[in-house]
Amino acid sequence: MKAAFLKEIGKDLVIENFTVGEPESDQVTIEQDITGICYRDILEKEGFFPRMKPPIIPGHEISGIIRKVGAGVKEFKAGERVSSLIYEPCGFCEQCVSGRENLCPRKKTYGENINGSYTKFVNVSQRSLVRVPEGVSKELASIAACVTGMVYHALDSVGEGGYGTRVVITGAGGGVGSHAIQVAKAIGAEVIAATSSKWKEETLYRLGADFVISSSEGFDREVKKIWPEGSQIVLENTGNATFTSSLRSLSFGGRVVVIGNLEPNPVSLPLGMIILKGNRVEGTISSTRNDLKKALDLSKKGLVKEVKHDERILENVNEAFADIKQRKNIGRIMLKL
Repeated sequence: MKAAFLKEIGKDLVIENFTVGEPESDQVTIEQDITGICYRDILEKEGFFPRMKPPIIPGHEISGIIRKVGAGVKEFKAGERVSSLIYEPCGFCEQCVSGRENLCPRKKTYGENINGSYTKFVNVSQRSLVRVPEGVSKELASIAACVTGMVYHALDSVGEGGYGTRVVITGAGGGVGSHAIQVAKAIGAEVIAATSSKWKEETLYRLGADFVISSSEGFDREVKKIWPEGSQIVLENTGNATFTSSLRSLSFGGRVVVIGNLEPNPVSLPLGMIILKGNRVEGTISSTRNDLKKALDLSKKGLVKEVKHDERILENVNEAFADIKQRKNIGRIMLKL
């Protein structure tokens, strides 16, 4: 079978023949049909994740049918449909045993320091897996941990959002933002979708946004026109480019929950705004198995639908990376495996 390899930081991915090998004792072998392309994959390729050691198969949006099980696997069996976390937790540290495995200091990340999803068959630890309910599409199962589950974690566990919460979502037209709108609406939030691409406005309203702001010059003044008290949560998908506007958009006691950063450079942090308004800036990392189950349940209920820009063959992965960097997509670009 074929796999896309990152052989050298900063270089295009290379398609080569690959054999997955037998699963280890606590692993299963999953047969995938598709996988999603995350912006993190692009940043890893460009060298912003120092733990990444080429050659490696990138990608971390894993879902499919179990074809083989290791000798020590008790919870799953061949033929079951599963979705995976984007990482392999250790399973025994303080964070793991308390249900916060996303904070596991020993975790290994698929596509970063263990082979990932840009191939048909992948070996995955049973500690990373949950079953996929009937009625969930292959696209939503693939992105459930990295996108839907991460957003759920950011809004629920970190942001403490709920019914009536005023939420701004930056980068709302991308693969994360387009699904974040739906997750936020599913928990009862009021949503402003912020985008720098005016041509995406109609789609963002269709996804459920109550208001859409399209601007490349900042959006905080427009937020305050809509909500004079400001936003209680900003889901920051873009990072550096929109960070100041995100802070200025906040209400007293509001928080910026940082999900992504497209340009990994330092930001200026206006401490006065944080101090005088009691604001918080919080990071959120991925999702837990519980978040993953919640995300899949939202999908099963029809509250979150996939926003798939299109589907590419594996051999066109580098072209897909370029299109994502140039913001040509609404939603996720998927790879057919």
